[in-house]
Amino acid sequence: MEVRRSGTGTREATTGTRPSGARTPAHPADPPEHPQCPEPGTDLMPELSGQREALGLHPDDLPDGLVVADRTGRVICFNAEAERITGTAQAEALGRPVQVVLPLEDLDGCRWWRMTDPYGGLVTRRGQPERNLLLPGGREVLVSARYVRTCPKGPVHRLVVTLRGTEARRRNERSHAELIATVAHELRSPLTSVKGFTATLLAKWERFTDDQKRLMLETVDADANRVTRLIAELLDISRIDAGRLELRRQLVDMAAAVRRHVEAHTAAGQPPSRFRLRITQELPQLWADPDKVDQVLGNLLENAVRHGGGTVTIDVAPARTRTGDEGTAVTVSDEGPGIPEESMSRVFTRFWQGSKRGGTGLGLYIVKGIVEVHGGTITVGRSAAGGAEFRFILPVSAPAFMA
Repeated sequence: MEVRRSGTGTREATTGTRPSGARTPAHPADPPEHPQCPEPGTDLMPELSGQREALGLHPDDLPDGLVVADRTGRVICFNAEAERITGTAQAEALGRPVQVVLPLEDLDGCRWWRMTDPYGGLVTRRGQPERNLLLPGGREVLVSARYVRTCPKGPVHRLVVTLRGTEARRRNERSHAELIATVAHELRSPLTSVKGFTATLLAKWERFTDDQKRLMLETVDADANRVTRLIAELLDISRIDAGRLELRRQLVDMAAAVRRHVEAHTAAGQPPSRFRLRITQELPQLWADPDKVDQVLGNLLENAVRHGGGTVTIDVAPARTRTGDEGTAVTVSDEGPGIPEESMSRVFTRFWQGSKRGGTGLGLYIVKGIVEVHGGTITVGRSAAGGAEFRFILPVSAPAFMA
């Protein structure tokens, strides 16, 4: 059976075969029908309103600016964030053409609506990816668009535009620029030393005594270790920011780890009386990444020794996490000048430095990231002696094969 459309728009059913001389057209005369496509006059807003009520959401609840235009290109939704970003009141936007409400231009001065033409462009387009555009006055805004069609290749039924300010992106760009500048500065000094000593040794090896050669090589080794630490910090930061910091959980003896770090400092010349250990004997079994735990302890003790004063006290005891789970708490405090109250909120941010005694200012940022990846928390405050006090809690967790 073959179905044909008559001139009046009704369908007629015919049977039989085509004449032998007739050709089958390469393309049908009519486009394929879409039964799911509603009539042109159908309005989807009641359905959308019902979904919004079911979700308990209002356009003003959205964190991004939302502008919705109907099939004629007139604005039917303009939320509070869109008002804030554009500086246009909702009452002035509703009912007006979207290209008038949002006179967007690209960075070359070309009008965005003329280039994209959502209502008259290709019917296969589903929207526009996010990009930087300019509002009147030169303010940059991140804009993306979605073309809502009631059926494939049908006309645009709704135009949905989202707006985001560029402040967060600018902050990230500044942070990355600061990171690059810090890395360049920190790398320059040790690499210059390594290059200078190695070039001198190669050119004048016979002129130096064995003691002089040893001193130069020890300096090169120390500077190479400094570069290695800096590169490790950069890798940690990139993994923390990307949420890809991996843990290899093992059974960790926190008391033994603390003692090992204290012994390392005394072996490096610090007097044993500088440290006071207070360890509760009955600690819960702690499953954590031992290398990462060493990194946290090393950084906190190094800060206490270098920037603090007096006796450094390390307390290790059982504790409960914020969720009530069993865990282990480590508190490192000193008797130095402490951290000013106004600076405590910035201690765990990038590049924060409590003094001008060197360092990249990245250590505590990494420490916080490591602790949080373990599911723990870290805080900073003032010790009873007036110095700085850092306290972190790690949950007991479970072995890697059970996680």
